Amino acid sequence: MSDTFDVIVIGGGAAATSATLTLLNRGKTVGVVTNKAETSSLYKAEKVTNYPGLPPMTGAELTALFRRQIEESPAEIISGRALSVMPMGDTFGVAVGSDFYMAKALIIAAGITREKLYPGEGEFLGRGVSYCATCDGMLYRGKTVAVVGGGEEARHDGDFLESIGCKVLRFEQNGRYEIRGGLKADTLVYAGEEHKVDGIFIIKDTVSVTRLVPGLEYESGAIVVNRQMATSVPGVFAAGDCTGKPYQLAKAAGEGNVAALSACDYIAGKKI
Repeated sequence: MSDTFDVIVIGGGAAATSATLTLLNRGKTVGVVTNKAETSSLYKAEKVTNYPGLPPMTGAELTALFRRQIEESPAEIISGRALSVMPMGDTFGVAVGSDFYMAKALIIAAGITREKLYPGEGEFLGRGVSYCATCDGMLYRGKTVAVVGGGEEARHDGDFLESIGCKVLRFEQNGRYEIRGGLKADTLVYAGEEHKVDGIFIIKDTVSVTRLVPGLEYESGAIVVNRQMATSVPGVFAAGDCTGKPYQLAKAAGEGNVAALSACDYIAGKKI
């Protein structure tokens, strides 16, 4: 498995697939960071009838088609959630779980995250709130932590934390939560009841694109891009639903293609 790529693509839908195939056709090495197909909004669509060249099919069928194209290509699939992106001069570091990958350019095609942040989540992120137990769990060895999330990853992370000696309080993701504290988070409020903890791990299917890259410009929750799909951060491009409406597959695929071509120009030193 490689840790360094020409381009890392975050996402697995129409925009990400289009970008990946275009990059490969231009001879680039590509890492694709993607979750299970079942976590995408497209997967839940009852029927898609307006994608050129394809007969009507369910979202699950179309998602499987996109995934198969990537799996059968030379791209390397990196399974998991992209937790953060760190600009490092001429390269970018992408944290996926406890692993770290490098790339010369980045394409964000992660769709939209409809979940709102819990009160206090953004404020205390990195100060008692974490999205990754295997990354930060050892900081809380022998202490009391809360795990908020209802999926397989949340169960796995809770088990991991218990295995290193943490007392784990488990909560489903669906619910009204508030995170409180002083210099760091120390209280999780659920259903009006306060739970004193040393750390809080929030395990969601995706991390909001507004939290991924420092310095990205947003408008109404969407990443601001120009006609070349370039963002406010040089070397970072975006495509698909994360750039705003309309939320249509054909638009996402076209943007993915443009973002890939722009990423190639950026790597070649051309002005974007």
